[in-house]
Amino acid sequence: MKLQIMGANRSLRRAIVCGFVGLLAFGTSVQSWGEPSEKKVVRRISSLEELETYSKKSGNIVRMTPGVYRLIDHIPLERIAERRAAKQFQFLDFTGSDNQFLLEGVTLEVDTRLREALRAPIHNPEFRISGNRNWVSGLTLTNIGDGTSPAGNVLTIAGDGVTLEKCTIHVRGSYPYGYGDFFGKGGKPLIGHRKHSGVQILGNKSRILGCALFLRSFGHGFYIQGGSKHYFEDCVVEGEMRKTESMLAETSGPAFRLDFQAEMTNREGTRRILPGYMKSLAEDGYRTYAGIQEVHLVRCTARNMRGGFELRTKNGGVRLEDCTATGNERGFWLGGGALAERCKGDAEFGPLLFLDGDRISVDLEVMPTSSDRVVHALATIQGDGHDVSLRPWKKLERASPLPILVGFAQPAAGEGAAPYRVQRARGVKLRNETRMPVSVSDQAADCQIVSRGAVTENAGQRIRVESLPE
Repeated sequence: MKLQIMGANRSLRRAIVCGFVGLLAFGTSVQSWGEPSEKKVVRRISSLEELETYSKKSGNIVRMTPGVYRLIDHIPLERIAERRAAKQFQFLDFTGSDNQFLLEGVTLEVDTRLREALRAPIHNPEFRISGNRNWVSGLTLTNIGDGTSPAGNVLTIAGDGVTLEKCTIHVRGSYPYGYGDFFGKGGKPLIGHRKHSGVQILGNKSRILGCALFLRSFGHGFYIQGGSKHYFEDCVVEGEMRKTESMLAETSGPAFRLDFQAEMTNREGTRRILPGYMKSLAEDGYRTYAGIQEVHLVRCTARNMRGGFELRTKNGGVRLEDCTATGNERGFWLGGGALAERCKGDAEFGPLLFLDGDRISVDLEVMPTSSDRVVHALATIQGDGHDVSLRPWKKLERASPLPILVGFAQPAAGEGAAPYRVQRARGVKLRNETRMPVSVSDQAADCQIVSRGAVTENAGQRIRVESLPE
């Protein structure tokens, strides 16, 4: 009981401190949704030509007539060669600053043949917001067709203080699509991917509010490669899944031509696609890269992605509140100093939690959804000084047990069919209110485990174990 009370007090103190820090970091930049209170003339437009004109100006409020606007009517295929010669690789670049673009009811339809014909250099977006303090709301941006280009993305936010509100993006156009990352995750892939991702963030103080990404391409959803103090609220990223048996049944196509090879070595010691697993056809829902600081996500959801919340920066400053990960290859992969409060997710197709770094605090509800797919663990915990709380969602338990692995690392590159390895864990505090079993490796030491599920293996040193009553 003493341990439980101490944990509660520690959580309360942490919540107060983190809430105060969160207000300092984000409160000054997060405003209420909707139109600004400033009384400015609203510029009313009804064409992409006018939108392009105002995208280069500053200090305007622009409202566009609702409707479907086809990019190919504004930029015909026969004009692509001149854009390529001029190195004009964005279809639209919002270079002005201090604008509001009120685009509720506006759908911008993008034929992916345009991006394929443009042949832009690697890592170029089709659309970019490079000006500062711009606000874009209500836009639906839809890819049609399956044209590809090298490692592109739909939208890049490069300016500072940009807000994207209630926007929806449907992403298509990658090769090969239908196999996830089986053919490579970087370096020297078996097949060079022509990826197509959603929204790249490079500037500072970006706000992504109530936005949705639907990926039918191999690529990331929201991925942060620059800046700091980014805020996400009520956002959704959704991909789609495919059984490996479906891939193995093919009689033509890239997997068949490779004799179903995969880049990563599996648990059988081969580099082949194995039956029994579920694979996301996209990459990660929310992704940070090294050096990114102060990322705050509130009530965000990831479904059917390779990694739901892949927030592995080692610098701390990553905070999640009330976020949900369901139906992913892996739900949460958190790096050093991360804080996840009141989050939830399932292990339907893969592990719910990977910890990678030190001093991570996790408060997570385990949803009961399961499947006939092969899943090897509920969670892996490595590193020092973690405080992890797992409990059943709405008091509902999983029907099939999955182990919580303390002193183990996630499989190589997170691949579901790859073997796990033992890894150092020190000073971990685990409160497991589920009935899921716990396994402790010989690389774990000085840990406290309070668990309703059985501790089925304990090879660690100085591991204090306390059982919770049924």
